[in-house]
Amino acid sequence: MLVEFFTKLRRARIPVSITEFLALLEALQKRIAGFSAEEFYYLARATLVKDERHFDRFDIVFAAHFKGAEELFEQIVGELPEEWLRKQAELLLSEKEKQEIDALGGWEKIMETLKQRLQEQEKRHQGGKKWIGTAGTSPFGAYGFNPEGVRIGQDESRNQRAVKVWDRRDFKNLDDEVQLGTRNLQIALRKLRKFAREGAEEELDLDDTIRCTARNAGFLDIKLVPERHNAVKVLLFFDVGGSMYPYVQSCEELFSAARSEFKHLEYFYFHNFFYDHVWRDNTRRHTDKLSLLEVLRTYGRDYKVIIVGDATMSPYEITVPGGSVEYWNDEPGEVWMKRLLSVFPTVAWLNPVPQSHWPYTLSLQLINELLEGRMFPLSVEGLERCIQCLRGQPLNRV
Repeated sequence: MLVEFFTKLRRARIPVSITEFLALLEALQKRIAGFSAEEFYYLARATLVKDERHFDRFDIVFAAHFKGAEELFEQIVGELPEEWLRKQAELLLSEKEKQEIDALGGWEKIMETLKQRLQEQEKRHQGGKKWIGTAGTSPFGAYGFNPEGVRIGQDESRNQRAVKVWDRRDFKNLDDEVQLGTRNLQIALRKLRKFAREGAEEELDLDDTIRCTARNAGFLDIKLVPERHNAVKVLLFFDVGGSMYPYVQSCEELFSAARSEFKHLEYFYFHNFFYDHVWRDNTRRHTDKLSLLEVLRTYGRDYKVIIVGDATMSPYEITVPGGSVEYWNDEPGEVWMKRLLSVFPTVAWLNPVPQSHWPYTLSLQLINELLEGRMFPLSVEGLERCIQCLRGQPLNRV
């Protein structure tokens, strides 16, 4: 069983060696891990995986191989009793029934009502339209439906209607070694390149060597020049989690192409929209946050900024203090976006949502207005237009 697991890791392009596999077997013989799937998972990952970039692929192989293993992580949901949020039923409504359900009526009303419900509620509720519970039409809880509400204790999004999420959610880093499904992304990114000679003189200048050798009566006179490097500097910001899950593969392909094309590349993650912090590692995003102001101070105006996200969220996340779906932001998201735009003159947004869907999402329209139309579809054609924008060239309008 473990030999097959080892071969699956190798087939997933995780660089696992025989030495590391033997170390795992030795650790198991010495009973370092007990009779727990969780303990074995961490032991196997510690002995077999040498680079954090491969954690995601390891998790996929582990889950596929050890079917029926216990859950390794638990959601953390405030201080609400677990019984209140236990899933015993899920509400399924037709589109017509969904349209007949009224929203509370705005951000402030939702927050005020939630505070009141927390003070008044004493027991679990299911299938209702008022209290915090499950499988109902209340604005608060899980596995139900409401046009605007606070999602509490649900594994993942179902209807993408929540204006705030009361969960601790763990997102995964993008894999920068994914093989491109097409080389067209790389070809498009190459149009952004600008070469300059940098560093020590260590590359042979063949033409000058021939010229100087001839002038030197045939005695070899070798001439060296610095290597040519792509001098373009790029900042990549990736939206992760939630409604971005269907687009992970497209983002990984773009990430992989960018890593291979640009020497000066820095990347960060955010969720839905920009606020006072971003992060580099999704597994530690709750503890290792980076101040967005620090990012703005660190990187110069010569950096090209590419933002990747579906721009699909509650409009409150853009326009209202506290509107972030995950935490209480002191300033609206649009304030932070304007700060970003004031520092970097060349900013463009790549959106994986088909462009034909854009007119039907208010948040997407608001963000495109902030960017003055510099939002492009995450496609080969859209990427080419994005590169035109970043190079300061007139756009080929579609």
